[in-house]
Amino acid sequence: MNLADKVLVVNDNLPIRTNKPVHSGKVRSVYWLTEEDSARLIKDKGYDVPADAPLAIMVISDRISAFDCVWQGENGLNGVPGKGTALNAISNHWFKLFKDKGLADSHILDIPHPLVWIVQKARPVMIEAIARQYITGSMWRAYTKGEREFCGITIPEGLEKDQKLPELLITPSTKGVLTGLEGVPEADDVNVSRSDIERHVEGFNFSRLSDIDLYEKLLREGFDVISDALAEHDQIFVDTKFEFGYVNDAAGNEKLIYMDEVGTPDSSRIWDGSSHRDGKIIEQSKEGFRQWLLNHFPDPDILLNKNRMEERFALARDNKLPESVMMDISNTYVGIAEKIIGQKLQISDNPKQEIIDILRDEYQLIV
Repeated sequence: MNLADKVLVVNDNLPIRTNKPVHSGKVRSVYWLTEEDSARLIKDKGYDVPADAPLAIMVISDRISAFDCVWQGENGLNGVPGKGTALNAISNHWFKLFKDKGLADSHILDIPHPLVWIVQKARPVMIEAIARQYITGSMWRAYTKGEREFCGITIPEGLEKDQKLPELLITPSTKGVLTGLEGVPEADDVNVSRSDIERHVEGFNFSRLSDIDLYEKLLREGFDVISDALAEHDQIFVDTKFEFGYVNDAAGNEKLIYMDEVGTPDSSRIWDGSSHRDGKIIEQSKEGFRQWLLNHFPDPDILLNKNRMEERFALARDNKLPESVMMDISNTYVGIAEKIIGQKLQISDNPKQEIIDILRDEYQLIV
């Protein structure tokens, strides 16, 4: 079996029983289970959710996305070996640590396979909650242009690139296009202030005003848990994205939970500590791949300018990346995952068939 066969690129064509369209994003695909299968699994597996809660199978792929595009490699290597397994293993580790430390639950109910989650349907809070411990990336670019206020928070003069901020900075942005909210642009991924959120509690899908405090508390505590754990491996947690949502437990109690993924190389910047002390930035996240793309193509503005999306899509479609680059990404993802979980990753030789076998034999979900 060659390397390309070990990569799960297409994850929306599995024969999982569903009566709804499969939702396929850049990396994950979601299969909504039938009411009958959801109820059966809740009863048989003892999940702590209402008996009629909708469940879904979430399958992660090994695709690599950056700058809103999916990139492919030479020799049929159209994904990154081990990437999906690494992302899920890291999220599983942090979600469990959050729960063990009494922070909050996640949407994950079961992990049938390293590439698969069974999740409870959540009502998402319409915020991507970004926490920043260092000034870098887009924030640094804005700072060099004279911006000093970010999401209603003023940061001091005289900061240098990649410097640690005086305190953890929360810079939320919109998740999706929100309409009819005074003072909030009708666009995805635009910064909002806490006062914007407080004025539009329902518009951002919070149940109550006090949950804004709770989401910030969970964000800060979650960031600190990951940052402290990474520091034990001499890794620096630079910035990250959290997402939150609401679910009910079996007793009908509503709770705010962590959802999507947390503390991964896709959703975070992580720097190597020893290199940072030597004045060098060694990325342990997708940011390293993003920087490679910016340096590789002669006109990096295509990747940064949202007015050139057609050119960007064409760039990703028409350029197969060297296998060595795909393997460098693999080494980054697998390496940081093994540091975090403290053991070797088990990467499947035939992931699609493994998933089908497990979901058929242990969950009776294959048609």
